[in-house]
Amino acid sequence: MKTYLLPLLSAALLSACQTMPKASNPSTVDDYAAEGVLADRISYQADRAPAKNLILFIGDGMGVSTVTAARIYEGQLKGQSGEENQLSWESFPHTALSKTYNTNQQVPDSAGTATAMYTGVKTRAGVIGIGPDADRGDCTAARENELETFFDAADRAGLKLGLVTSARLTHATPAAAYAHVPERNWEYFGSSLNRDAAGGCSDIASQFVENNQFDVAFGGGRRGFLRDVDTVPGTDGEAGQRMDGLNLIEAWREKNEDGEVVFDRTSLDAFDTSSGNRVLGLFDASHLQYSLTQTGSDRQPSLAELTAKAIETLSAGDHGFVLMVEGGRIDHGHHDGVAALALADTVAFADAVSVADAMTSDADTTILVTADHSHVFTMAGYPTRGNPILGLVVGNDRTGNPEETPYLAEDAKPYTTLGYATGPGAVAGLRPSVTQEEALDPSYQQQALVPLKDETHGGEDVAIYAKGPRSFVVSGVVEQSYVHDVVRYALDLQD
Repeated sequence: MKTYLLPLLSAALLSACQTMPKASNPSTVDDYAAEGVLADRISYQADRAPAKNLILFIGDGMGVSTVTAARIYEGQLKGQSGEENQLSWESFPHTALSKTYNTNQQVPDSAGTATAMYTGVKTRAGVIGIGPDADRGDCTAARENELETFFDAADRAGLKLGLVTSARLTHATPAAAYAHVPERNWEYFGSSLNRDAAGGCSDIASQFVENNQFDVAFGGGRRGFLRDVDTVPGTDGEAGQRMDGLNLIEAWREKNEDGEVVFDRTSLDAFDTSSGNRVLGLFDASHLQYSLTQTGSDRQPSLAELTAKAIETLSAGDHGFVLMVEGGRIDHGHHDGVAALALADTVAFADAVSVADAMTSDADTTILVTADHSHVFTMAGYPTRGNPILGLVVGNDRTGNPEETPYLAEDAKPYTTLGYATGPGAVAGLRPSVTQEEALDPSYQQQALVPLKDETHGGEDVAIYAKGPRSFVVSGVVEQSYVHDVVRYALDLQD
């Protein structure tokens, strides 16, 4: 397991995972079901007036199998069977399927997919804010193929802009909102990248400050904004990693004299959201910590808390706003091959959607929830209803009632419901036997088929969920670039 997964999880979290309800094969289903849903659909009236505000939620790597597993995971944490549970966005009235391929790859990466959603133009994997005619890594071609985003159009229209992510602010999905680079890894000029290597292009962190569009920006990535001789306030001597002599936090302050920079929960709580001032929050040197590993009073702000603070800040005045919120660590949990990490961050993402929905009105705010891509993450094995989603597969007997012991595979060993087609959990030689206690441990790395250092993305379609003004256009099977079109239509942003 990777070293940053090693911090011990709290006894409470471990206990919660190990005491998920035993499979009981319940005979009833919570059926707001049929009649209630049908009645809502029949009575629905499409709102064709434009929205004042729009919030785009992107669950990085949140494919349909992740949504299903997280639905069950959240439900079982509530003491339910799980399958009948609904994540916060699953009641939204409009859905579509989004085709995620890049122009040069069947299975995409986040740079190309985020660019497609923000600009309306599908492009290559690995490039940010750049059209498909530029090769990856070619600075000269990149300058000739820069794309406009819906954030640019919203800025011209006088709307306030916000970014919230649990990843680094310079990571691919948030970076595509403001940067134009032919290589997603050019996050900052440090030991592994200088201006010569970048061919004269600016690094992503520098472009965030240079463009200076966003009224609210919350995420991680402090190391890319500070020089290697700078010390981060409020830390135990943590230094930045820039080696070009630029302190970008000071540069941001110079451009935003009334703006505030916050590094932790205390300074975030102290920020006055009614002031109308801009705020930059950098809560970790790299990505924010996984939600499942955060405990105690020193925990970082949750995605829901960051989302609430962003909405409060952007709502000051009467401008209207566009906000993108990314659940970035869903993706990383899957890459690590640890389903519990990905599912817990999906639930944290659902909490953020719930908070945003409660804080806004359907009359003036459109909310979209989608993913940039999927993962090779599977649910399989015929587990009985209510079987612990992280556990071993326990099936039903010939009478349709739960067995007492887990199913055994052809190698006479049990197996888990959740697994991966590729990744670090691949087994060399004979597959080891897995106990229920091991499978339910939140740090357990699910078994995989193909051995790779990191589990890979999946290429299947992802879902789009929508509610609010003009959201009725979210339907059918669409290209991922259609998200851009929906945003501009919902806000009535003119070319």
